[in-house]
Amino acid sequence: MTSKKVDTSKLDRILAEQRVYNAQREKGYREQALKIYPWVCGRCAREFTRINLRELTVHHVDHNHDNNPPDGSNWELLCIYCHDEEHAKFVSFEERGGGSDSVRDPATHNPFADLKEKMKAKK
Repeated sequence: MTSKKVDTSKLDRILAEQRVYNAQREKGYREQALKIYPWVCGRCAREFTRINLRELTVHHVDHNHDNNPPDGSNWELLCIYCHDEEHAKFVSFEERGGGSDSVRDPATHNPFADLKEKMKAKK
């Protein structure tokens, strides 16, 4: 049995370059976001200090990591748990056919439609 030796040097170089690029990009907007916003998770309101600051992430509201306006309008600080949950919701939404190119009908069910009559009936 012969085994082919795969040249992984090009792939390794590309991956290393991508890691450097991602780290530089993240460092830029992360530092800016930490200066603009208080160190509090935007979902669960957990507060952070320098000791646990690594657990506070910058979430891109439109999910576009290249959209980094200097005013921070596309960012929110989320703890790692809320950040994971936010991305899981987005992936689930995309898998079910949502997205910017599809239009969904608004919900029409109103659970309180007959509330006044129901309250009168109970009296």
